[in-house]
Amino acid sequence: MTAAVAAGPDASWPAPAGSGVLVLAFASAPAERAVLEEWLQRRAPPGSAQVEVASDAAPLEQALANAHDDPWLVPVRVTWLPRERDGIRAVRPSDLLALTNPRRPGPRLQARILRQEPDRCRVVAAEPARLSDLRARFDRARSEEAFPAFVTRQARLALERAERSLLGMQYKVPRLVVEEIEASARFHELVATLAVELGRPQEVLAAEASAHLQEMVASDSRLAIDAWEQFGRWLSRAYTVEVDPVAVAQLQRLSTRTTLAFLPSHRSYLDPLVLRSALHRHGFAPNHVLGGLNVGFWPIGPVARRSGVVFIRRSVRDDPVYKRVLREYIGYLVRKRFNLEWYIEGGRTRTGKLRPPRYGLLNYLVQAFRDGGIEDVLLIPTSIVYDQLYEVGAMAAEEHGAQKTPESLGWLVGYARAQGRGFGKVRVGFGEPLSLRDALGEQERAHAVERVGIEVCHRINRATPITETSLVAMALLGTDDRALTLAGVRATLDPLLEHVRVRSLPMIGDLDLDQADGVRQALDALCRHGVARCYAGGTEPVWSITPERHLEAAFYRNSILHFFLNRAIAELVLVHVDEAPTSDPVEEGWREALRIRDLLKFEFFFASATEFERELRAELAILDSDWEQRVAEPGAAWNALTQTRLRLAPHLLSSFLEAYLIVAERLADHDPSVAVVERDVLAECLGVGHQYRLQGRIHSTESISRELFGTALRLAANRDLVAAGGPALAVRRAAFADEVRTLVARLQRIRSIQ
Repeated sequence: MTAAVAAGPDASWPAPAGSGVLVLAFASAPAERAVLEEWLQRRAPPGSAQVEVASDAAPLEQALANAHDDPWLVPVRVTWLPRERDGIRAVRPSDLLALTNPRRPGPRLQARILRQEPDRCRVVAAEPARLSDLRARFDRARSEEAFPAFVTRQARLALERAERSLLGMQYKVPRLVVEEIEASARFHELVATLAVELGRPQEVLAAEASAHLQEMVASDSRLAIDAWEQFGRWLSRAYTVEVDPVAVAQLQRLSTRTTLAFLPSHRSYLDPLVLRSALHRHGFAPNHVLGGLNVGFWPIGPVARRSGVVFIRRSVRDDPVYKRVLREYIGYLVRKRFNLEWYIEGGRTRTGKLRPPRYGLLNYLVQAFRDGGIEDVLLIPTSIVYDQLYEVGAMAAEEHGAQKTPESLGWLVGYARAQGRGFGKVRVGFGEPLSLRDALGEQERAHAVERVGIEVCHRINRATPITETSLVAMALLGTDDRALTLAGVRATLDPLLEHVRVRSLPMIGDLDLDQADGVRQALDALCRHGVARCYAGGTEPVWSITPERHLEAAFYRNSILHFFLNRAIAELVLVHVDEAPTSDPVEEGWREALRIRDLLKFEFFFASATEFERELRAELAILDSDWEQRVAEPGAAWNALTQTRLRLAPHLLSSFLEAYLIVAERLADHDPSVAVVERDVLAECLGVGHQYRLQGRIHSTESISRELFGTALRLAANRDLVAAGGPALAVRRAAFADEVRTLVARLQRIRSIQ
């Protein structure tokens, strides 16, 4: 009962000829018993013994005790298939509305199916096992369950494996997970270790660990998989889903050798549904999606749990038992080769760019890997990009201070209704897989988990393509709230498109932005969803970002900002070199680039210092191919900026640096002897941000962002500017404000170039 084979009604007998056989028959109703009896009469060798495996273990226990000559144990059962429609056998919404489960019909329906649709009935026989081999495995497992129970569980698992060749890998589901984990020696050792560590009775801890395990384990069912697939397609009906079939085929080959852990970017509640649907269509079994309990509400929660979603508590910092059980469960899934999925950002991005990685689940995976028994796990950086996204408006409002609407049934109804409009395409892309074994290395390295998380985010960014929506949003946001004619939009796009071509950046879409018609269609798409507006009451139409929708436009632009970040930093470096001439401007420029990189280290994912220098030099070479020879000439750095058609720093970095300036100035005005309370500072910054925007003291509406303010506070805490201190703290806070203020002034200087 290790490998598995599926057998149709006329399949060959799975056990070797001339051997003793004990058939383990699993039947739930008279119709199934009759089917098995007829099949066994035709296929089982003469003299085979048979026992029906039921809730009463006595018959099996007696059959095992009376077995002679080390027989082969052959598990068999009946599998019921849904009706075939358009060449596909899957549960449909009509089946669910009829309150039937075509995969598990009741006794009366079984008899009717045998009369009217016999092709829906199959006999499945699992790969047999010698009784002696099962006893040896039972002894090695050091399980505390009875031997007949062990045999029953192994037989059921073998039958599940056998059904996969009949049903397809999409329906690979784990069975008897809680029972198998609790029966394992690993689990008992875990409980014993916790009892010693925590000084608590072992039987109490065993009960607590079992309760945690039952709470978190996904109890998969094939009906729920079909239902979840139908629900996902319906909820994402506003989109056409695109995925690279070559990349998916490569992942399929990799999944035959090792466990995959998909780590997608997180922009929408639709992300898990879109990814599930894309993989399901290509024959993947459902990923085990590790998610928060906040979306486990009825009726979504119960169905999601039965289709592979693992709902875990948001905060388990003070519960060592829960943490160790979760770690053991993740290890179990990986050892059993079930693919994982979680969102490394921890929540949906509010700005459009990747958020800093959250390391909790990655830590659990690394710990499970180090516990042993796992050869490797391949981390799959995954990018999910939408042309347009309904929920961006709500997230933008939250960034301006609105309260987040809690997830509930009523919220889901409203969300589902809003998905009826066409929002274009959603593209699923996969970055270069990262071997966890190779990333960790043989030697223990400092901050190993953090290094892995950052590298995954780098690879997600590289797998994120430039879309038409993102590039047109970038062009419109770079106009300082001025409306542009179609010719003006094209003139703004032209240097961006040229930069994309020169750097061979990945750009996808159906529109040709080099042509007027393509630009017009992209603008019309933004206008349809209210992000942009068109005024046609004059001599010719003009387009601009809709007032109060700048954060939404910035969301699309920021999804590709990482491709242009080094160019923006290079421009700031050139201004610094012009303002502070030295005998070695190249070295001084490099030091300034590192200072800017350090200031923005919590906002963006930078390459190593060596790679960052190479990237920066490449950007400067695009801006001015002779910059190293001419940079020492008076005014050469500034001339390079004035002569280029593409100046990105003010339009890409203003929102971040202006948000940082607001936080830095609030800290500078704060009493240094009193510790900073994050909630209070964030509220104050939101108010001051709106004031500054009305006064024209900041140029970017996107600067007024709770998330950006929060990141600036993280940087301040990293520089020890948040905790209470003395007069020296006030001086360092003032210096922090001056540092950011200088960069904001440089942005304004670049902005002033005509």
